[in-house]
Amino acid sequence: MSSSPRTRARARVTDDQRRARLARRHLLHPGRRAGSVEEVADALVGLHATDAATVYLSACARLAEPSPAEVERALYEDVTLVKLLSMRRTLFAVTTELAPYVSSSTARAIALRERATLLKHLRENSEGHAPWDEQRLARTEREVLDALAARGEATTAELSKDVPALRETLLMSPCKPYEARQSVGSRVLRMLASDGHLRRARPRGSWTSSLYPWALVPQIPDVDVREAKAEVARRWLASYGPATEADLKWWTGWTLGDTRKALADAGVEDVELADGTVGHVLPGDLPAADEAPGPWAALLPGLDPTAMGWRGRDWYLSPDHVPALFDRAGNVGPTVWWNGRIVGGWAQRANGEIAWRLLTDTGREAESAITTEAARLSAWLGTVRVTPRFRTPLERELVGR
Repeated sequence: MSSSPRTRARARVTDDQRRARLARRHLLHPGRRAGSVEEVADALVGLHATDAATVYLSACARLAEPSPAEVERALYEDVTLVKLLSMRRTLFAVTTELAPYVSSSTARAIALRERATLLKHLRENSEGHAPWDEQRLARTEREVLDALAARGEATTAELSKDVPALRETLLMSPCKPYEARQSVGSRVLRMLASDGHLRRARPRGSWTSSLYPWALVPQIPDVDVREAKAEVARRWLASYGPATEADLKWWTGWTLGDTRKALADAGVEDVELADGTVGHVLPGDLPAADEAPGPWAALLPGLDPTAMGWRGRDWYLSPDHVPALFDRAGNVGPTVWWNGRIVGGWAQRANGEIAWRLLTDTGREAESAITTEAARLSAWLGTVRVTPRFRTPLERELVGR
């Protein structure tokens, strides 16, 4: 009688190994910092860009020579980083090399839903004189693109002078306590950006400003959707693995079925994580026993990709710290890291001081390293003042409001 083949035991990955890998692959250890913002974006798959300042703060935390000018070069001069409404319907800055995969795997489906929602609101909530339908929206979009081609770049207000339909308004939630008016122009231009026709050009003002003009951009090439999802899964696991199926599903916003197909197409290997759950790594990408890079500290901004990189966070974040460091919608604020764990939070006060507080005892070595990182952050910020778009309890407490 022949016996059935024995199932090969899964390799076990400890939390210490995951934290060591995070330090190296997320470019957070001083010895692993990058020379360009494109390197940073690729190491993290993408930089959160909902808050204009986050791209700069996340990138400079990982650059050997932190410089807002280096980020501006990539975003506005070389345009080697593009912003896409993509994973979890969140704005990400990704490299132009990765953009076709992010667009086809995620952004295009979101753009279709955004268009349907906008048309519904235009039909039901418009305060203009002419009714809105697909034809009027398409005509307005063509007029916007023609006006922008003539101007080179322009703000929404400037384009509204050329395209009168943009000056119309939407009355949202009429007769409700939260009734509000929205600009048709702002909605149409965001729609054109999510469709890949426009990009945000250099802001009017400092790099923390959200007043920016629009510019035309070449269309991003199409990639087969299944191929694109598999490539995004591979890139993400190379940076964030080992990780669970639930982590990837949450990070991308894909369905469970699409997540499982992407993992299978990426040819992942299963591992056992410290809490007993099944994680995944790329083929042959098991952590080495001696991956620890040595002690390190970091001050990362609100919405930083590392802090928001996994659904399951207990291996780097104590649940007890969540109420202080996250807002009610689940957005993380500025965080202090020590050796792969979030140990506190920080804020910039009106006088420019970087204030921070530890939520756990880390010892003198950690406090010294964190002080050094706070000084490094303060030095490159200079006279710039940064207030996170999403305020958290500890950040408000540190600045006194």
